[in-house]
Amino acid sequence: MEPTAELLALPKEYGRATRKLAWATVRAELEQATQYWIATSRADGRTHMVPVDGLWLDDVLFYGGSAQTVHYRNVLANPNVVVHLPDPVKAVIVEGDARLANPSPALAQRLAAASQAKYGYGQDAGGYQGALGVYPRRVRAWTAFPKDATGFRFA
Repeated sequence: MEPTAELLALPKEYGRATRKLAWATVRAELEQATQYWIATSRADGRTHMVPVDGLWLDDVLFYGGSAQTVHYRNVLANPNVVVHLPDPVKAVIVEGDARLANPSPALAQRLAAASQAKYGYGQDAGGYQGALGVYPRRVRAWTAFPKDATGFRFA
C-alpha cells in the first residue's frame, strides 16, 4: 500500500512547499542508496548514530549487525529509530520502528540476491535470520527545499 503524501508545513522563514514528490521517486532513492545513517537511543536517552549498508525492499529497510553492537542492542530495547541518507540536499529521512525481521525463506533469498547485486557481496539466505528491519511510520524528503518538501505517512 502506498503511503499518503502531504506537503510539509514549514516555518514561515523557510518558505513554502508547493509540489509533492512522488513516492516512486523517494523509494528509488532508498533502494539505490549504499549507506544509511541510523539513529537509535540508549537506555539512558543518549543518541547513538551509525552508518550501515542495507537493502530497501518492500518498503522496509533491512540491515544487520552483530548482536554485540550498540545499535543492535538499542533497537531491541527501544524500537524507535530515525534513518537518513547521506545527501543533505536530496534529503530522505525515515522515522520508524526497528525490530528483528525474521524473514521467510523466500524473502531471505531475495535479500541475499539483492545484496549480491547491490554490493557485490552478501550472505546466503540463512545469514539473514538475525536481520533487523526498519518499518517506516513517516518519511520526509525533498530535492529542492522548500519547494518539494514532502511528508509520507504509512498506515
